[in-house]
Amino acid sequence: MFKAIEFQSDVEEMVRFVEETDPADIVAKTYQKLKAGSSGGGLLRASTLAVVRSTELPPQHHGGPVHPVCGVHAVQNVSERLTGELSFLPIIQHTVLCNNHVHSIQMGPYLMPVIEPMPGVPGDIGSFHISDTDLTEGMSAEQKRASTGIEATKGAFHKSLRAMQAPAAEHYYLWLLEHLSHAEAIDQLLPLAIARNGLDDHNFLFPVYTARALDCIGWEWAGVLCRAAVRFQARRAPRLIRNEYDFADIEALIKEHRLLDIDIPDHSNPAESDQIIQLGLALGKSKVYLRNSEVMAKALAAGLSLEGAGEALSIGAAAAYLSTSYGNPMDSHLHTGTNNRRYLLNQTGVSLENKLLGLLTGFTGPEVMLAERLLNWEDNLNGDVSRSDQSQEQLLNAIIESIEGQPWIDWRKVGVAQTVAPDSVKETLTLARQYADKGYDAKVYFDQLAEIACRDDFTEMHALKHFQAIADEYYATRAECQWLHMVAAAKSAAIVHLGREHRVYEQAKSLIAA
Repeated sequence: MFKAIEFQSDVEEMVRFVEETDPADIVAKTYQKLKAGSSGGGLLRASTLAVVRSTELPPQHHGGPVHPVCGVHAVQNVSERLTGELSFLPIIQHTVLCNNHVHSIQMGPYLMPVIEPMPGVPGDIGSFHISDTDLTEGMSAEQKRASTGIEATKGAFHKSLRAMQAPAAEHYYLWLLEHLSHAEAIDQLLPLAIARNGLDDHNFLFPVYTARALDCIGWEWAGVLCRAAVRFQARRAPRLIRNEYDFADIEALIKEHRLLDIDIPDHSNPAESDQIIQLGLALGKSKVYLRNSEVMAKALAAGLSLEGAGEALSIGAAAAYLSTSYGNPMDSHLHTGTNNRRYLLNQTGVSLENKLLGLLTGFTGPEVMLAERLLNWEDNLNGDVSRSDQSQEQLLNAIIESIEGQPWIDWRKVGVAQTVAPDSVKETLTLARQYADKGYDAKVYFDQLAEIACRDDFTEMHALKHFQAIADEYYATRAECQWLHMVAAAKSAAIVHLGREHRVYEQAKSLIAA
């Protein structure tokens, strides 16, 4: 008999607050809860559970649980970065977005049902083509039963995904969650996610960000959150833009360069520093993004470590972002894609093949490719930036003033995918480069830009996700190239400010000021 998912009483009460509050009141009532002492983490968990439990997945990637779940990592980290009641801002933005999705006629009503974990039938292992004998050789009887069950369920799960049988795939995946480590469970979502990255960047981003959301709110909620990621994969994946990309070409690079056969070091070392920087800048300056896959494959075949390759991809992403005048406020996918790929490199349960395929597909997403047509800001990478005599405070104030003084662009009229950044954004980047060159305090800088990222309520969390990915990458990149991320953060802030879609922020700030 059908039964909707319900949570333990304290969690259920908060989830129902997110689901049932009138959207007209959600900003004020969320602020009141936080002001009265409700945990920001508890409210973040509740809004995440609410949007997964009570919204359906639309046919594309906007709406439903996709972007709210992808935003959890950023919301938690930005909230922890901000002080006092400013820390409420990202929590309020997330709660409002989830509440609005639950109340949208395009996404609801939907009630996630209780379902039981289900193992696959031994012998039915889908596309893996592994015999039971091969799986169990040398194992004890108990180990044989466990291994056969796991492999059978993996096979049934992948078979269900490809057949677009979402309910069956959910049953099988719940069983796998009980029998695999966290990283191994996420690894099962990666083959299709990476293969379809060239159709839509979110095929890759959604399952990986789901794992990171669980890192934030607790893996005890995996049986709820992961079902949305599974449903997202078990559907016909549309191609967002037409291009020459073919995932088979990436797979061919793995074989051509024997990347699964050679010994690729996991960790970087000081001796490969120059190689990392040169590779990163080569990736970032490329005029044809799809060629970067072969460049990365050759570097790995020549001995570059996985960690070094991830850092090179990060440097390349920032350099590419600064080299384009593309002004889409949702143009975050170079950084968010890279940041999630580097997350996977640190997960021991993720297979080497999926790590390699992740690195080789870093520049293949269609929303990454959209920027390729406007690669006309390469001078942002030049080293001859005019020097500044301003103090740290003066220069930071100048950066904020430049961001807030950007001309208004009506995104709804122009269309975000058609937006070109005005030249005034380059002035912001020059100031940010001066700040970086002076060696001024990065924490103070990122704290200021974090508050600006909290102003956006148009892009379904893209501003927050972009900011946090850039901040993550800044601290994970060697000192010589950190300036690229620092300047990229200023570009993202300036572009997000072009549209002035700040209704939620302005209401929340008025409550905080009171």
